[in-house]
Amino acid sequence: MARSLYCLAAAVGHLALTAAVSAAQQPALTIGSATAGPGQTASGFIEVPEGVDRGTRIPITILRGAAPGPTLALIAGTHGSEVAPIIALQRVRTMIDPKELKGTLILVHIANLPSFLGRTIYYSPIDGKNLNRVYPGKRDGTVSERIAYAITTQVIERADYLVDMHAGDGNESLRTYTYWNKLGLDPRADSLGRDMALAWGHDHIVIDTSRPRDPAASVYTQNTAHLRGKPAITTETGYLGIPAEDMIRKNVEGVFRLLRYLKMLPGEVQLVEHPIWIDRTEVLRSSHTGIWYPMVERGHAVQEGTLIGYVTDFFGNKLEEIRAPFGGIVMYVVATPAMSSGEPVAMIGRPQLK
Repeated sequence: MARSLYCLAAAVGHLALTAAVSAAQQPALTIGSATAGPGQTASGFIEVPEGVDRGTRIPITILRGAAPGPTLALIAGTHGSEVAPIIALQRVRTMIDPKELKGTLILVHIANLPSFLGRTIYYSPIDGKNLNRVYPGKRDGTVSERIAYAITTQVIERADYLVDMHAGDGNESLRTYTYWNKLGLDPRADSLGRDMALAWGHDHIVIDTSRPRDPAASVYTQNTAHLRGKPAITTETGYLGIPAEDMIRKNVEGVFRLLRYLKMLPGEVQLVEHPIWIDRTEVLRSSHTGIWYPMVERGHAVQEGTLIGYVTDFFGNKLEEIRAPFGGIVMYVVATPAMSSGEPVAMIGRPQLK
């Protein structure tokens, strides 16, 4: 009996020593100017050099777990006025002890610094492009394309899982929801992406089957990861470009729920029990430039033909009415008056019939 206990103790000790050695042998990770070894946190910048236009930089943090595990990348600030995720990642940085973390967490605090500092919606003030429409980017392209290239090569390609964290832009009144890619190309990426969406915690989940299938023209941040075999989701948590405290907390909560699901932190795994799957969406757009008058709020249920809002010229003459093309939920609605031709006014989502 004593010998058995001795052998058991020796075996446990050997496993503990093996784990310690394994963790100690986990190499340091360097991204841009940040280098973190096991059990360390480091912050720095990915430099995006000047090219056909001026350069920029991307603030990041690496939390390198003491024990090996997966690498999760969290990207905020793809659109500079979507601020709730940006503030949330500042908090996440201080809330996690890397000595208790398994694997590595990469935080991209603000992907699109020109847009953030310029307080713009949708588009970069430098090249006029939407960062979330130019992936995987170009080494020698305009600044948005160079940002996308840097994130693709230095963050996405180093990650095992990814979350592109969005919110309602400075003009968008948005209810919380998540995008799940279901492309049918990679069963693992599709399946784990679904579980990640459920783990994040939003009960409205858009099933997106229409994303591009070409890795060389992936267009979107999430899709770039997905097409490289890395399960990914896009989250929408926040509205109107303000750091609303409840939205910041929802972003933080989603991060920790996902870390527990991926076994990177201890704790109970929680999945949304009764999700509302959205199987059809349509972004409604204005065909005129003028002043927008919304007639609905975020989260409203609408029927086919419901008046979503109308556009007037600058003198108050009505130019067009925009109505719901089908019954569903107002996922977001533009809540500020300025409107340019071709720009979104709202998105309607239809819950999947059971």
